[in-house]
Amino acid sequence: MALDIIGAGFGRTGTHSLKLALEQIGFGPCHHMSEVGRSPEQKALWRAAGKGQLPDWDEAYAGYRSAVDWPTAHFWRELSAYYPDAKVILTVRDPEAWHRSVMHTIGPMSDPATNDPASFGVAVVGQTVFDGRIGDRDHAISVYQAHNAEVRKALPAGRLLTYEISGGWEPLCSFLGVPVPSQPFPHSNSTAEFRSQFAR
Repeated sequence: MALDIIGAGFGRTGTHSLKLALEQIGFGPCHHMSEVGRSPEQKALWRAAGKGQLPDWDEAYAGYRSAVDWPTAHFWRELSAYYPDAKVILTVRDPEAWHRSVMHTIGPMSDPATNDPASFGVAVVGQTVFDGRIGDRDHAISVYQAHNAEVRKALPAGRLLTYEISGGWEPLCSFLGVPVPSQPFPHSNSTAEFRSQFAR
């Protein structure tokens, strides 16, 4: 099964809500970073990928029709080339709000002093993407904005949707050519929900 949708947006831009939405409109199962932590095989695969040992993408995403959040967002360029028919969704939000959310959720988890330094979240997100400076607001926001600009520049408008979760169903369904569901758009994994889940 080839990926139909590749999520290029960084974590904390509404990616978990997008995962649920995609699954609701027929593009599931959708891969998300939340699944990596629950599977020893996924952990090993993405740790190796983070070291440059890229997997067979069909095997890495076997059983999935879509993929969002990290680690997918880190490999958006490779994946968009490998799956040329897949559409790409870049989730975005206000940069200041994004960084505040990061610092209350995944930011502390990317610190090698208190977390497994070999994990994808620490080794790749924390150290490679953000140069070990995710807590440096200006630096982190500049990395976030540069990433978004790079994705927009690389992909044609017909293949890419730059998407804010607050837009709800209409822009997403229009881009994917599917009917708008009658159910409310799913909103999940708020900062409070993330912290509560992590505490458990």
